[in-house]
Amino acid sequence: MGREKIKVMVVDDSAVVRQVVTATLASDPAIEVIGSAADPLFALKKMEKCWPDVIVLDVEMPRMDGISFLRKLMAERPTPVVICSSLTESNSETLHRALAAGAVEIITKPKVGLKGFLHESAKRLIAAVKAASQARLEARTDASAQLKVSPKLSADAVLPEGPALGGGAPLDKAASLRGEGSLHGVKTTEKLVVIGTSTGGTQALERVLKALPRVSPGIAIVQHMPEKFTEAFAQRLDGLCQINVREAHDGDRLLPGVALVAPGGRHLLVKRNGAQFHVEVRDGPLVNRHRPSVDVLFRSAARCAGPNALGIIMTGMGDDGARGLLEMRQAGAQTLGQDEASCVVYGMPKEAFKIGALQRSVDLEQIPREIIDYFHAQ
Repeated sequence: MGREKIKVMVVDDSAVVRQVVTATLASDPAIEVIGSAADPLFALKKMEKCWPDVIVLDVEMPRMDGISFLRKLMAERPTPVVICSSLTESNSETLHRALAAGAVEIITKPKVGLKGFLHESAKRLIAAVKAASQARLEARTDASAQLKVSPKLSADAVLPEGPALGGGAPLDKAASLRGEGSLHGVKTTEKLVVIGTSTGGTQALERVLKALPRVSPGIAIVQHMPEKFTEAFAQRLDGLCQINVREAHDGDRLLPGVALVAPGGRHLLVKRNGAQFHVEVRDGPLVNRHRPSVDVLFRSAARCAGPNALGIIMTGMGDDGARGLLEMRQAGAQTLGQDEASCVVYGMPKEAFKIGALQRSVDLEQIPREIIDYFHAQ
């Protein structure tokens, strides 16, 4: 017998969207669209007969908005949800509330040229549904249909393998043992943390960053996220946390008590300037099908920070970040992975574990303490 198909319900008040999304998903042999509805109340009636594995959901709809429906689902019967919304930058805070309420994937759609956009984004939509189907929410432990990985670019496409950034010598082993990074003969005792995450990461990052005291190491973060959304995401975290959280800009210094979030659609790299760490925001091709890419961030940290860095890979689909984290460990950095039990999707940390990139796996609730202990260690 063949593998059971992923059952999907499409909920959107636009007949065009329902038609195009249904046709797009139905074109993949691993997916079965079991129905569509113009609003959540119609959807609930249909779902009583056959409950879907994944729901593709709009936000702005009549009778019941998508976020209210999402909260109802998460409270009563947790089900993976892919948000497909035409929300703009000005109200992207609504989009964040959708993630906070439990959505596991987001696809932003334009208000003009919608039909063409949906056709062009067919592969992305299918991949999002497959990724969401593997999310484990509450008691959900089933994993439907593995995502087929197409040929993809590695971090070499943005940051080729080689010696330390700027052409200098690699970090020396003696400095590694002392916890002192040496680049171009300049030593530094500054420490930094780099974090990579994807599906389920918005909630996980919130829990980690909220638990950090104001006196914490500088943190650079890659969260797989659409363009025009990371700024609002960072602003919201900034209002919840003791540390300062903001979207990264090219040249920003990685200071204690500051977390910089990679902007959607741009790669984030760490670089050295003397004894100080800064970030570089760079355009470039998709790496592991992502921009920003965790592998790019981790490789840059391995090459310019070495033993002065702590790398953490958290919940997410796929393997982005695994190889970069291995390079960090080989350069003398400390490396952690979120454990399977606390991940929404145990993909990225699992791949890092499989190739020997992790020194150890820890529960999500332990990660803030690990960061604090690392910062204060001699």
